[in-house]
Amino acid sequence: MSFAEKPINILIVEDELLIAKNLSPKLEKLGYQIADIVSSGADAIQRARELRPDLILMDIVIKGDIDGIETAAIINQELDIPIIYTTAYADDETLQRAENTGSYGYLLKPFKEREMHATIKIALSKHQEAVSLKKLMALAAEKSENRSRFISMAYHDLNTPLTTIQLSAEMLEDSDLHRTPETTHKNVDRIKKAVSNMSGLLEDILMLSKAESGKISLNLNLINATDLCNSILEELQPIVTDKHILTFRSQTDPLHANLDAKLLHHLLTNLLSNAIKYSPNGGKVSLDLICENQQIILCVRDEGIGMTPEDQEKLFQQFERGANVGKIKGSGLGLCIVKHIVDLHGGTISVESAIDKGTTFIVVLPFLVSSQ
Repeated sequence: MSFAEKPINILIVEDELLIAKNLSPKLEKLGYQIADIVSSGADAIQRARELRPDLILMDIVIKGDIDGIETAAIINQELDIPIIYTTAYADDETLQRAENTGSYGYLLKPFKEREMHATIKIALSKHQEAVSLKKLMALAAEKSENRSRFISMAYHDLNTPLTTIQLSAEMLEDSDLHRTPETTHKNVDRIKKAVSNMSGLLEDILMLSKAESGKISLNLNLINATDLCNSILEELQPIVTDKHILTFRSQTDPLHANLDAKLLHHLLTNLLSNAIKYSPNGGKVSLDLICENQQIILCVRDEGIGMTPEDQEKLFQQFERGANVGKIKGSGLGLCIVKHIVDLHGGTISVESAIDKGTTFIVVLPFLVSSQ
């Protein structure tokens, strides 16, 4: 993806005029244009509305009644402009506040041209992907005969710049910037996490598209379901906090069955990651594997926020999320895909849940005979 078609206009929000004046020529040297320089939150909001810059460099400590983070939150509510925070210090609490406003990156003072240029390029790429993704999501929500074909094409088109962002983050991490404060590494980790989340969402959209167009077929093979479950639990360890207890029980070890290992992996990963994600206060997350009456039964339980009966009724519909999820991120596609996978196996899925008392998903799959 190239941003060379037109100059990138940047609004600088900085309360120290000397720093702003030193920053301007550095940005211009890198090929950017300065839309304006302001020193307060009120002026930043006004100029953002008037100028609609391509990017805002936002100092966290600025003049006026609101700081840079509050200013960014107001701008984000009204305008779709990527914002990079600039600060002389960055404690974890401040970074968390900034991240909650949808920040596209952080720069520590004094500014280094190489780091600044890399951060701006990554922010612009990330924002362009967000814009494309919004359009894609809007299209996916519509009833259209060409939706599946378009989503498949868009998936591949979006994957290329995502790879670029990933490589840029790795280059930033591998450069001599590792000698800068620890916050640089935290910023790189945040970039990588964002890319991973976007890639996961794109994967969900593509799979949903294939499922709805009947392009997903069962690839049945005799697999060790016990080993598969253990492997998935190992993969999920990075997102398990010290507040969670992740357990697995199998009635039979090993338990062999004819199943589609790839689809079952997607199903269990979705249910278990949801169980962890929607248990923000921790607690027990368990997976039970049972063989009964020529059926495989998978139970995923958590002690999380739970769901209302109303939410449970529309749980497997596209883009539907519980009313009590708050700031917990999600696309509303995962369980819809899970339902497709269960239906493809000729099985059933049910849910038992109550607010603040956790949720249990029960998946029942018949023993299937491979056609191979």
